[in-house]
Amino acid sequence: MKKTTCVVLAVLMILGLTLCDFTQLRAKAEEGFQPSLDTSIDCKIDVIGGYSNFEALEAEFDRFNEYYPNVKLAFTKIDDYNNMVGTILNGNAAPDIYVNYSWMYGREPYKASIDHAEDLANPALALDLDCIRGNIILNTDDGTLPMVPVFSNTYGMLVNNDLFEKEGLSVPTTYPELVAVCDAFREKGYESPMMGFSREETTSLFTVTIYPFFCGTVANDAEAIKKLNALDPSAGEYMRPSLEKIVQFLDDGCVNLEACAEIENNYDAVILRFFEGDVPMMTCSGDTVSGTKKREERSEAFIANPFTYTFAPVPMADEGAYFLDMPNLQFSVNKDSQNLDMANEFMRFLVTSRELNEMALNKGLVSPTKGLSFNSMYAAFGDVPESRVLSPEVFGLTDDAVKQLRQAVYGVGIGAMTIDEAVARYGSFE
Repeated sequence: MKKTTCVVLAVLMILGLTLCDFTQLRAKAEEGFQPSLDTSIDCKIDVIGGYSNFEALEAEFDRFNEYYPNVKLAFTKIDDYNNMVGTILNGNAAPDIYVNYSWMYGREPYKASIDHAEDLANPALALDLDCIRGNIILNTDDGTLPMVPVFSNTYGMLVNNDLFEKEGLSVPTTYPELVAVCDAFREKGYESPMMGFSREETTSLFTVTIYPFFCGTVANDAEAIKKLNALDPSAGEYMRPSLEKIVQFLDDGCVNLEACAEIENNYDAVILRFFEGDVPMMTCSGDTVSGTKKREERSEAFIANPFTYTFAPVPMADEGAYFLDMPNLQFSVNKDSQNLDMANEFMRFLVTSRELNEMALNKGLVSPTKGLSFNSMYAAFGDVPESRVLSPEVFGLTDDAVKQLRQAVYGVGIGAMTIDEAVARYGSFE
């Protein structure tokens, strides 16, 4: 009887302690950000990057000032940022926080952007890294974390939901459905059911549609990734399925290249053409999507006949679409900052689901946090099965390899070279 009583009491004590810990954790989560420094501190935090405007970040500055009213935060745009960031970090006017990119890691010309970065994985900093999708966090050789994603990016298509509803059609989720939907729209009198930028290889409709598909063919093949990254000419064969798919895509009449040639750039012109209201699907990147809200009032057609739109993956595979999940913009903290404690405090404030989601909503980009259902614009990507969510950060495809694919698929897409010619030129595209 005494043993039984002791066991029961022990279980009750454990349950009580567990409940207490859970209650404390929940209370901590509910109370949100709590300052850890003297809130009367007077200092300045400088942030630099390449954006021409960053109102979404400035809104976060204002929110941070509710806790630290005497901290002055400023964002400065640097021209030719990628080439200038190292010089600035090595100079006398180095910033406290700066924009960084995964592709800079391991590249000698951008060594300073990594060398000056504080290890943000240090538990003492108390950043809520668990709120960020792990597949877009940079994997480094030594396990340190020089940068944290504040936005993510992907490729897909803007969808005119009103046209789909009007014509009684559903947004396609597989390649056969995509072909069928394009056929159906053409039968209903739509000249260009699907469009995109096609004048240059950079973020052309060919890259937007095929890059996620290509990643799906090589992501689980370590040998393929190794050869592709080494720019081994034999690795060109790994592109063949994707090049064949883009030819099939064109032969199936999914896009009208003559109509696409009228679009002058892959940002402003893409958006304004989509806002004309007669294009059911417009291929583009998440970066382009971020500019839609501001351009609604610049489009006379959209003002006269507004419609609802969302962003969805392009389903190039018969089994379904891939969600290519990539970091877009990342922040690093200058470990030599004169105001390091406050720079870290701002990062602790920013790197939470609440603030990152808020900033993503304001900027119109994809949030790096777990769960995309909070933003209806990108909700379709949240519906992609985990097995079809791919990230170069995880399987290791480098930017150099992507450039080779991008130029190969563009050349094949516009008819400037055959599939065999493109395959043979892998590693030699400039």
